[in-house]
Amino acid sequence: MRGPGDPTCDVYLTGPVFLDIIFTGLDSAPVRGTESWARGMGSSPGGVANMATALARLGLRTSLAAAFGDDMYGDYCRDALDRGEGIDLSLSRTVPGWHSPVTVSMAYEGERTMVSHGHEAPPTRTASPVEGAFDGETAPECPPLARACVASLEPGSREEWIAHAARKGSRIFADVGWDDTGRWDPADLADLEHCEAFLPNAAEAMRYTRTDCPRAAARALTEKVPVAVVTLGAEGAYAVDGRTGESAEVPAIAVEAMDPTGAGDVFVAGFITGTLAGWPLADRLAFAGLTAALSVQEFGGSLSAPGWVEIAAWWQHVQAFDDQSLVAGHGSALRRYAFLDDLLPSAPPSWPLRRAVPTIGFRQP
Repeated sequence: MRGPGDPTCDVYLTGPVFLDIIFTGLDSAPVRGTESWARGMGSSPGGVANMATALARLGLRTSLAAAFGDDMYGDYCRDALDRGEGIDLSLSRTVPGWHSPVTVSMAYEGERTMVSHGHEAPPTRTASPVEGAFDGETAPECPPLARACVASLEPGSREEWIAHAARKGSRIFADVGWDDTGRWDPADLADLEHCEAFLPNAAEAMRYTRTDCPRAAARALTEKVPVAVVTLGAEGAYAVDGRTGESAEVPAIAVEAMDPTGAGDVFVAGFITGTLAGWPLADRLAFAGLTAALSVQEFGGSLSAPGWVEIAAWWQHVQAFDDQSLVAGHGSALRRYAFLDDLLPSAPPSWPLRRAVPTIGFRQP
C-alpha cells in the first residue's frame, strides 16, 4: 500500500531498550527463602524493542531512536535489532559509561512477574537543533517523516516530538502505562489530541473514563481520539471508530501461553499494520489478536513476535483442521480470518529466516 510519495520510513518509535532475561516453565511463583528451577531460559532485547521487532517482522520499515548501554548487553541488543531484525538504528546512540537497563521476567500460570533495574540515560546535547538530532533526550526533537509513529503516553506529561510528527502528517498510535499516582485523570492524556488511535487495556480504559464496562469506555474515549481500541484479555478486543460510528469486537484465539511478555506490543504492531494497509476495522482487530496469540506461544518478548511465515503456517493449520475451538464461541476460524487468503504470499519465503539469537552467550559467525 506504499505510494510513490510516501516517506521511506513506515513507522517511527522511541523509548528505552532493556535486556530481558526470561525464565519459562515455572510451575508457580517463586517462594521466599527457596530456590526455584525453570525449565527454560533465554535473553532478548526488551522494552521498546518488543514493538520495534514486531513491526519489522510484519514487513514495516521501522526506525527506532533509543539509547544503548556501553556494555555487552547493549552490544547484544543493538546487534539483535540491527543485524538480526533489520531495524534502522541510525537515530539511536550508545552512551559511554552507561549500563543497559535489565529486566528479569518469570513466566508461570499464563502470567509473568518482573524485576527491573536501570538508570535514566544521560542527555546528549547538540550544538544546534537539526532534523533528527538529539537535544537532551532519548528521542530526536524533530523525528523523521514516517507514515506512522508509536507513542507511549506518560500521564501528566507531554512529548513535543508527538506534536511535531503529527504536524508533518504521521499517523500517531498511542498506548499508556499504569498510572501509579492513582489519579486516572483524562486531562493527563493531553497528547491524545495528536493521535489517530489509542489502545489501552480494559482496566486502564475504564479508569480513565470512569465507566464500569470496557465497551462503554471505548465509546467514551472517542471523544478524545478518533479510534479507540480496548483489549479485553481472554475475551479479545473491542474497537470504535468515532469518525464513522463503526464498532467491532473480535474474540481471542484460544492458545496455551508459554510467555505473555510483549503480547500487548505485538497486538499494537498488528493493528498498525492493518491500518496502514487500509483494512476494515474488524480485520485489523482480528489480525492484531492473531499476532498476539502466536507470540505468547513462544519464548521472549521481542523474539516471539511472528512474521508472515508464522502467520502463513497457522493459517495452513486451521484450514487443514478447521478447529472450532481456535476462536472460542464464534464458530470456525476459517470465516473470521478468510481475509488472510489475499495477503499471504503464494510462495513462502526462504527458511530458516535470519533471526536474532535468544541468548547473549553464543558468538555468531
